[in-house]
Amino acid sequence: MKAAIRIAIVFALAAFLAGMISTPAFAAEQPKDTYALPATPGTVTFNHKLHAVTNKIACTTCHHASKPEKPLKAPQEACGDCHTKVATPPVTTKLQAAFHNPMAKAGLCIDCHVKENAAGKKAPTKCMECHKKA
Repeated sequence: MKAAIRIAIVFALAAFLAGMISTPAFAAEQPKDTYALPATPGTVTFNHKLHAVTNKIACTTCHHASKPEKPLKAPQEACGDCHTKVATPPVTTKLQAAFHNPMAKAGLCIDCHVKENAAGKKAPTKCMECHKKA
């Protein structure tokens, strides 16, 4: 009788642990397909799936490694978690500058879009093509 109870407890514990591991709290957070990024002027609609899946752009292109002075809380965090509207120490790059310089002539997004256009692929390069008024 005691052996049957022990076996039942082991199976119950195993089922409980299997359920816990498969819950979203323990699973890696999956990115949404599209993000609305508040920006000035107008909201930027960023299609994550188009960039990451369709265009096969590596995650590390945008999600850079953690810096010792500001360690990440998750493998991929929202840019605004560290890059705020006004750069807050120890971070030295404000949110807008993480994407492009104030004149939108260079930076992570615009450099790639200019390169794509040069290769004959249509990618937005004018302010209002990304910064749409809602």
